[in-house]
Amino acid sequence: MRIYVPCSFALIHNPQSRRNVKTGLSASDVLRALPDLLFCAPETEAALVAALADIAPRKIKYLIVDGGDGTVSKVLSVMHASGWPKEEWPVLIVLPSGNTNLVAEDVGFGLRGEAALKQLALLAQGQMNKCSVVRRRPLVVSWPDGSHVSVLGFFGGLGAFTRGIEIAHRPGFLKTFSHEAAVICAFLLTVLKLLAPHSRKKWLDGSAVDVTLDGVPAESKRHFLMLFTALRRFPHGVWPFWQRSDSAEQGVVYLDVAAHPERLTTAVFNLLRNRIPSWIRQSPSYNSGLADKISLRGEPLLVLDGEILQTSPEGGFEIEAGPEVSFLQFSKKDD
Repeated sequence: MRIYVPCSFALIHNPQSRRNVKTGLSASDVLRALPDLLFCAPETEAALVAALADIAPRKIKYLIVDGGDGTVSKVLSVMHASGWPKEEWPVLIVLPSGNTNLVAEDVGFGLRGEAALKQLALLAQGQMNKCSVVRRRPLVVSWPDGSHVSVLGFFGGLGAFTRGIEIAHRPGFLKTFSHEAAVICAFLLTVLKLLAPHSRKKWLDGSAVDVTLDGVPAESKRHFLMLFTALRRFPHGVWPFWQRSDSAEQGVVYLDVAAHPERLTTAVFNLLRNRIPSWIRQSPSYNSGLADKISLRGEPLLVLDGEILQTSPEGGFEIEAGPEVSFLQFSKKDD
């Protein structure tokens, strides 16, 4: 029989996250601020599974995730695949320390490093009231043939989005730039490829994917771009979907751009500025909506929170809204 020492906090620290490599918290720093915290720094997926298996029976109140989008995705995926009852999941505190931090932009704690430790120490002492809990339902991506364990995440896509991420993940990009800068460079390179005659047609032809939205087949059979999200906010106010951002709690918010879309340059300019003029809404090239379940058949690759997923030999993915997850956010505003 194992006896677990009660604690309110556990921390999953990703030592390989880009910001942690440069200015990450050490175990001594964390334990000095939170002496009763359970500190874990798993370097492999197997180690992460073991760490969360040790954390689950302790019934902690807060799970701190010190990493980027990929780390948050892996933590939730392991929790989901385990026998950890969903109603007993702790509140997550996300410290933005990764290559990409879209999740932290929406539901993150808002601080990292020493500033975060200072506030967390106050929280442990019951002296911090500048915080609130927000809830999201992450995307659950599954393989219809059951060849892989389902994974959870918050932002994904295919088509041109996958090609752009593949460019951003090239060793030359990641060695030279931060991930955010690499994504920007990849976006610019994508624009150049769309302008170049020899590559324009290949990109605009899109991907041959049979898309089913809540059992209803999509009109388009080839897709230049598809995006899916469970987030409510993107950086810089970008929101390229028709639905209000709070619709994400009701299902999967998506954007589907057909192959060879009309007025693509003008549409991108509007979507990036959070403007959806009537001609885009009425165009058969563009479709945005909310679905409980999205089925994809024929697409070999899908990107979820910056990670490229490969389909099984039979092909296909299914995407649906997952269990509700709570996140703690710190408010910098004075009471």
